[in-house]
Amino acid sequence: MSVGIRFPANLFGHSTDKRIEAVNLELQYWTNRSNVPVTKVVFGHFPMSFTASSEKGQRYESVFARQSISAYLCGHLHAKVSKQLWRYHEIRTAEDHKSSFWEWELGDWKDSRLIRILAIDGGAVSFIDHTLKQALETSILVTYPTDSRSMNILDSEKWSMRNDINVLIFSHQVIRNVSARVFDSHSEFKIVEEIPLQLVASTVTHRPLYHAKWNAENYRSSSATRYWLQVFVLDSHGLKISSEQRPFSVEGKMAIPTSPWTNYLLFEVQWEDMYQVLLWSNLAFTIVLLFIPKLLYHFVRRSSSYQRWALSILSSPIQQRKAYFWLVWFLMEGTRSKPFWFSMVIYVLWLIEMPWFWGHATSENGEIAQMYLSGWSVPVHDGGLMGNKLSNPDVLVITLPFLYLVVVPVIVLIYGLFAENSIVFLRHRRRIVSSADSANMHAESSIMLPVAPRALLMKFTDKMVSMMIQFCGSWTRRALLLSCLITAAIHLKLCSKLMSAYGIVPIVLSPPLTWIPLLLLVGAAYCTVLHVD
Repeated sequence: MSVGIRFPANLFGHSTDKRIEAVNLELQYWTNRSNVPVTKVVFGHFPMSFTASSEKGQRYESVFARQSISAYLCGHLHAKVSKQLWRYHEIRTAEDHKSSFWEWELGDWKDSRLIRILAIDGGAVSFIDHTLKQALETSILVTYPTDSRSMNILDSEKWSMRNDINVLIFSHQVIRNVSARVFDSHSEFKIVEEIPLQLVASTVTHRPLYHAKWNAENYRSSSATRYWLQVFVLDSHGLKISSEQRPFSVEGKMAIPTSPWTNYLLFEVQWEDMYQVLLWSNLAFTIVLLFIPKLLYHFVRRSSSYQRWALSILSSPIQQRKAYFWLVWFLMEGTRSKPFWFSMVIYVLWLIEMPWFWGHATSENGEIAQMYLSGWSVPVHDGGLMGNKLSNPDVLVITLPFLYLVVVPVIVLIYGLFAENSIVFLRHRRRIVSSADSANMHAESSIMLPVAPRALLMKFTDKMVSMMIQFCGSWTRRALLLSCLITAAIHLKLCSKLMSAYGIVPIVLSPPLTWIPLLLLVGAAYCTVLHVD
């Protein structure tokens, strides 16, 4: 983006065609410069799941696959979600060649004090993470064979069987002994072989590399997790340290574990595409919710058969009527108020085409910008132009919660209030018709103040108390009013977040976002009070 938008609408990384081409040329340069295969590791801030496509629809994944990188290391999501955000990309290039690479989230230093030691050993890329909330003691990184769950690459050009074991050991103490044990998971993890490792001679002062030869042919297997490797270290203080036991495959086979659903949602779902699905499915549902019941009500409202059908639904027990009878009646009765229905239609159309709110999008003292469903419209000083559709799809953190948690519930609750009002009115009318005399009629009318017995009304002579009891109505109405309060609380919470981000005054002075949902709920609650004389 040409203009940076403030939190929370800064969720995505925005690539450009120029930047993608620059990365492609840089990777191609290292390929052309060397006569031997080059192991390429790319660092970036945003994961691919939160990286938007360029203006022409290009993405980094295709470049990484075409240039045969081994791994992409990213940040942004931090370690609060998970310390194992790993994703394996397998992409078919334009030349019909299948290429793959790993994407590994780094965690964060600020809160988790997490560091990653990365090693490249003959094309095999491996890593180990450490949390430095206390002093780093001894660290063991097996550089070959790599972990078949998160480091192998299923590509014959990048993998060759090797008859060696390599281990990096970082320690403040002198290392006395290093050995590796191979376990067979098909035989209850019995030790298959124990291999001593020797320090590799080097001119470097600190020589952390240990090496051993083995016969890799002995560990061929159809399963990528049959054989497991663990390294044991003994230092000069007599302290024994062991690495994590992990599976390996000398043939480069993979056994990618199933990710938790939170990891899958954050790291494997392409949120640029998912946003469009969630957004337009919500808008389609809202439009259907507004127009289909209104059309049905328009065609049958004057029909006497509809009145008889409605009375038959109310007079029969719930168990004798199928759910769709109640659903159809609920939707049709909810749309019978023309002012409220037209207000909701105009409001939804406004949200689709017009600005939601105004605010300081770029800085606390910056110019006022407008946020639309399609993104921010920010004044640009060069030539007095406007930057349109900025921070899209980042605005999903604003639009989706508002549409799903406020707009749809407001429409459903307004329908519910009018439907409940119709139920009370029809039942009251039936009681009046069936009353034998005026005394019985008066008694039935008193009963129409739901769950408010006559003795209780006589006790509360205060007019305000009586009005409150009448306003709250039946238990169904009370449940609806409680739902209205919950929806209003969610709405105010969302507004307060935006106020802290983009300024209190601009948000307060933005009726489409701040005031209209509350006014619709309050108006519907007031207009559906049944006044019984």
